[in-house]
Amino acid sequence: MPENWSSSRLDLHLDLAAEGGRRARLEAALREAIRAGRLTAGTPLPSTRGLAQELGLSRGTVSGAYDQLSEQGYVTTRPGAATRVADIENGPRPPIPSAATSAPPPPPHDLCPGRPDGSAFPARGWLAATRRVLDQARPEVYGPGDPQGRIELRTALADYLGRTRGVRATPDRIVITSGYYQTVQLLCRVLTAEGRAAAAVEDPGHDFYRGTVRRAGLTPYPLPVDAHGADTGALTARTDAVFLTPSHHYPTGVPLHPARRRAVCAWARAAGGLIVEDDYDGEFRYDRRPVGALQSLAPEHVAYCGTASKTLGPALRLAWTVLPPDLVAPVVRAKEEDDLYTETLGQLVLADFIATHAYDRHIRAARLRYRRRRELLISRLSAFPALTAHGVPAGLHTLVTLPSDGPAEAGLLTACADRGLVLRGLSELHHDPADRPEGLLIGFAASSERAYPAAVDALCAVLEGFQEGFQEGPPGGFAFRVNTSP
Repeated sequence: MPENWSSSRLDLHLDLAAEGGRRARLEAALREAIRAGRLTAGTPLPSTRGLAQELGLSRGTVSGAYDQLSEQGYVTTRPGAATRVADIENGPRPPIPSAATSAPPPPPHDLCPGRPDGSAFPARGWLAATRRVLDQARPEVYGPGDPQGRIELRTALADYLGRTRGVRATPDRIVITSGYYQTVQLLCRVLTAEGRAAAAVEDPGHDFYRGTVRRAGLTPYPLPVDAHGADTGALTARTDAVFLTPSHHYPTGVPLHPARRRAVCAWARAAGGLIVEDDYDGEFRYDRRPVGALQSLAPEHVAYCGTASKTLGPALRLAWTVLPPDLVAPVVRAKEEDDLYTETLGQLVLADFIATHAYDRHIRAARLRYRRRRELLISRLSAFPALTAHGVPAGLHTLVTLPSDGPAEAGLLTACADRGLVLRGLSELHHDPADRPEGLLIGFAASSERAYPAAVDALCAVLEGFQEGFQEGPPGGFAFRVNTSP
């Protein structure tokens, strides 16, 4: 019959046969567990006293079973140490993952766009916030969560977003999600349920938008981008929603011009459309105060979306959206259907981190660090005058386009990969495969402080190998360069 024990050092399960002597049944159960791989090599077994108490056997019976299994080579015993499962040759045994084999090694030179420096995660501050949360946590904190998100985090975010991004928010209009990807999924699902049909996405733009919009049942269509950001004049009354990165367009890096900000808000009011504002890296502007959120101009028509992925790290799986009042209830229902609620303790820790201004201090330090890195990158790229760097001094990446008659993007990416460089090509971010301006998205935040200079050196070495191809031809892709326009 099945037996369990809970007071020993390990929780284990054995099937003891219904017939036969007690020692023989125990031996057979342990032997079968070892052969099947349920007890792997090196696993410590309970003490003879503890196992005897849990199974209602004599200590001598358990000792005899252990001795017999030791003679047969299934376990190893040593005076004063725990009995452990031996490394037997026969029988399936799954490998034990280790830190060296469970995850691929990090790339030698990480210039991937859109990632913060994981080595700069504020571990001490986060640990201090975690301790405060756990010290003060009431029992209900460990129970089911709220699909809309913890009120503590929503309150902290309403204050923070109003203070730093100009967002007009109250806690009742904020929904916490498990990452920005889920935010977009929920919004698209709600739009489809309301009978919306078409959504505009920036072109070029983040490639996951098109797929998410299409899977939700909406029809995505491209919204061209130029030196002033997305061409909001192309929106029509038949458009139901538009996805924008107005503070720092991804990938070109230009902010949406003030006139176009006003125009898209006027379109939303007239057409009843929804503006989905992705403020993915709005905290990081290096030459002046960050541009305020578009949401402040039309809070009844903008779903403002933010995330901790770019400021702290994507592993936290915490994002938020400030919604028009009429969208709060349907988004909360969709969230409840999707995964019920987002992990609670992380929400409380982030709320404490924001309320104590540790979040502000972390972002200020990151802003200084990333500004220096961007300046180093732009300085080194100046050695290649045929390349065109785009966008304002902001964000976590720089877009560099190639001469129209220069080397192909694919060749550059292959050469970069050969040197251990991780970055991204521009062509995959365009809506129409036939219209593919080529370039490189170069992240300057993902590497550690120590590793970043070597990554830039490796990139420049690749570019030098293509130097001859950069000497001819006009700039490709876009007709705008680095600028500081608002």
